[in-house]
Amino acid sequence: MTRPLPAYSHVRRTDPALLRESLRDASTTPFWLDSPEAPDPEPPLEGATTAQLVVVGGGYCGLWTALRAKERDPSADIVLLEGRRIGWAASGRNGGFCESSLTHGSENGERHFARELDVLNRLAAENFAELAATLERYGIDAEYEETGVLVAATEPHQVEGLRASVAGDDVYLDRADLDARSLPAVYRAAVQKHAGYAYVNPAKLAWGLKAACLALGVRVFEGTPALGLHDLGDRVRVSTPAGAVTADRVALATNGFPSLLKRTRLSTVPIYDYVLMTEPLSPAQLAGIGWEGRHGVTDSSRQFHYSRKSADDRILFGGFDAIYHPGRRIRPAQDQREETFEALADHFFTTYPSLAGIRFTHKWGGMIDMSTKLVAFHGRALGGKAAYSAGYTGLGVAATRFGADTMLDLLSGEDTERTRLSMARRKPVPVPPEPFATPLIELMRRAVVRSDERGGKDGPLLKLADAFGVGFDS
Repeated sequence: MTRPLPAYSHVRRTDPALLRESLRDASTTPFWLDSPEAPDPEPPLEGATTAQLVVVGGGYCGLWTALRAKERDPSADIVLLEGRRIGWAASGRNGGFCESSLTHGSENGERHFARELDVLNRLAAENFAELAATLERYGIDAEYEETGVLVAATEPHQVEGLRASVAGDDVYLDRADLDARSLPAVYRAAVQKHAGYAYVNPAKLAWGLKAACLALGVRVFEGTPALGLHDLGDRVRVSTPAGAVTADRVALATNGFPSLLKRTRLSTVPIYDYVLMTEPLSPAQLAGIGWEGRHGVTDSSRQFHYSRKSADDRILFGGFDAIYHPGRRIRPAQDQREETFEALADHFFTTYPSLAGIRFTHKWGGMIDMSTKLVAFHGRALGGKAAYSAGYTGLGVAATRFGADTMLDLLSGEDTERTRLSMARRKPVPVPPEPFATPLIELMRRAVVRSDERGGKDGPLLKLADAFGVGFDS
């Protein structure tokens, strides 16, 4: 007997002509960055300068590090270097899901940090609350809204696991409840979760953090890639195309880009994720699919999807494919992948058939810094003069603030709850270099696809990887 295909697969269910038409005029610029509110870039570094702390990387992790360093010591001289524009990479093109979790969900937390979960959950809640307070304190309009998430089961085997996940004020919805709310027929059950889930406009968050840093006196240089890190004994020097920064300490927040420290270059691998954004939808269209709240939506598959509303009631729809480009390459051309865009459009119309005929105004992709634990790690080097934080694996909007504080603790030599965590003391299993990385990652990717096709049953490869603490998800 042939097992039926999952609700979402690479087999198209939508008329190909409709798919092509829906994507025909979509802009390749990420929706969040396609805005007249984008600030002018700061000028690049010209010549040599000194500082107490130099931060490398102008995404969330670097911005939070510079901001938190200034909050800890307002007199500190802080320099931030960004190779292109603030927030142009993952921080300006993600889905805007802002989750409190520091462990990539409870199941992954149990797998890797069981003994520390109580501490991690408390620290996560504190970090989440402090993030919201920071936005209010500096008047950062990041379109922040703490509105929860709907987690859906799209296959029979997902239902019991979803039911078992109910905790606190979560609300379990069976098929009758879903029908009463006019929710998609492809959902078999769902859980409405409330605590620890918020949403932001990713680019506006990055731009707001930049403005706050500048207001506190951080010196920000854009268009200034860091070319090398040099140990000077009592200080460090970061070289750039037209100058250098000599500093007491350096914080490396380059995430999936090649690290200036050789020891961490194999600890992450760049995985590409892709997203669509619809045209604005009317209240009647949203009511027709049962989506009248401001919550986000995700499903329970290994190749999961995520979706949420923008401020003007567009639907962002992304996920499913997780694409590795051979050689750990990070190139602008890889931000576009028509095969994945068509798959996402097909899945969108499979989920919301009443919306057939709408258009997608934007289609884009970007790199995620995936670690084999699916969670961030932090550490120090060069005798304590350098700290690093990377591996956020798609859940860095809030967790990067925690990573920033951890780096600053490590650089200060403080013994804190953060520095005592295993994620600050042990790196994840590295991803091998080429020529081994490409076939290994492709094998893992196919194993994930087969797991979804076989009712969630992991094959030998995924079981073996799990035994060694290695994970792979979409």
